Amino acid sequence: MKVFQHLALLILLVTTTFNVSAEINESTTIHDIHQQMQSKQLTSEQLVQFYLKRIEAFDDKGMKLNSVVQLNENALQQAKALDRYFIENGFKGSLHGIPILLKDNVDTTDGMANTAGSVALAKNFPEDDAFLVKQLKEAGAIILGKTNLSEWANFRSTASSSGWSGLYGQSRNPYDITTSPCGSSSGSGIAAAANFATVTIGTETDGSVTCPAAINGIVGIKPTLGTVSRDGIIPIAHSQDTAGPMAKNVTDAVILLSAMVKADKDDQDVVSSNIDYLSHLKLDGVKGKRIGIARNLMGYHKGLDKVFSQAVLDLKKQGAVIVDNVNFENKAQWGDAEFEVLLYEFKDELNKYLAKTALGIPKSLSELIEFNIKNANVEMKYFGQEIFLMAQAKGSITEKNYLEALEKAKRLTQEEGIDALLEKHNLDMIIAPTTGPAWKTDWINGDHYLGAASSAAAISGYPHITIPMGYVHGLPVGLSMFSGKLKEGTLIEAAFGYEQATKHRVAPKLQ
Repeated sequence: MKVFQHLALLILLVTTTFNVSAEINESTTIHDIHQQMQSKQLTSEQLVQFYLKRIEAFDDKGMKLNSVVQLNENALQQAKALDRYFIENGFKGSLHGIPILLKDNVDTTDGMANTAGSVALAKNFPEDDAFLVKQLKEAGAIILGKTNLSEWANFRSTASSSGWSGLYGQSRNPYDITTSPCGSSSGSGIAAAANFATVTIGTETDGSVTCPAAINGIVGIKPTLGTVSRDGIIPIAHSQDTAGPMAKNVTDAVILLSAMVKADKDDQDVVSSNIDYLSHLKLDGVKGKRIGIARNLMGYHKGLDKVFSQAVLDLKKQGAVIVDNVNFENKAQWGDAEFEVLLYEFKDELNKYLAKTALGIPKSLSELIEFNIKNANVEMKYFGQEIFLMAQAKGSITEKNYLEALEKAKRLTQEEGIDALLEKHNLDMIIAPTTGPAWKTDWINGDHYLGAASSAAAISGYPHITIPMGYVHGLPVGLSMFSGKLKEGTLIEAAFGYEQATKHRVAPKLQ
């Protein structure tokens, strides 16, 4: 009941004027949709038809953004069933009739393969929904389709291009199709920005939700590790992997997060969360917050730093107490330990996932490597599989090298990292620019990352929210907010308050 009480309360509290009509546009929210359903101006079937036509017009034709790569052939039938359910029983849940797109590394039984963007998994049809997909469906959501990703979630080559996969090709940034959409949740970021679904799901190991969210001008939330089940998600590393919501606004992202979070006793890193996420959508959420600036997570792009400086002024105007130069002195020590952990865990966990797939699909990382060699004209025409080879060379996750690297990575980012800075400066959160503006897509040289704020929260397993902060030469950039374990409520308050005070997001102009 709490979810519906808060939905009703938010309709009264949020100062945004809701457009109660059958029109659906880039600013239409879950609240708007449900109001229109209640007033009999909109059905879920009509909503699904709207998104299908929009995908055809702009993703398949028009700008050819190539973000939605599979569609649920039963989506309209499912929408009709939910419309009948609504007439007889009212809303099934907080996502009743809402079309959602999943990143194509999440299991679903809606007739769509789970491929990780690889030709090797083109016929990988799961027998069961991922745990989080079951949660979404219980809340009334419709799985509209699946989105492209950086193949194997950007964990195959050291010179990969974000948004490219051997199975689906290159996805394109809706703000400038010559630039990168970032990754690995590239398609989910594009689709949310281009309004191909109400909300989308991405996954992150380090930056794979927050980077494409920032670069595509939307909100992305990486929750505390273990609060969202990893069951049915093609893995990289259990010590960092999580799914997260991606949406055009904070409220929709939080509604989606609330539906996703549930303790899964079979998840080895399960963390129970009793947070009432929706209750933290407060218009004065910034007021009184002590916010630290991590200066050594920026300084790599002058235009970005200028936009960030304005964001800091805006936070001050809203009543934040800003503490400058809250820096991670051990930042240079994270990377090697993190990468060592990811290599070990990737081999171990991918082998376990592949072992359960159908006949004809590679059953191990070593078989995938051989598959790519045999299909190099498709899979490796632009870049190789150096990371696969490095991971294959690793031994068991019981080895000393792995255990020491894992302990070091967690210690440096938890008790000697985020926790230490929060305590030393008496902070509620730390902020920095999420990442630079989008770079040109380059299949020859790969991605051109200048810098990012994702790693501390990613390695530690702590929550991280990115929200639209403004634009650099017309390209969106995001503001990152991160804090300690299970501090999502604090971050949601600040993110929502900042969003409502600034309203930076401008939808891309599609043609």
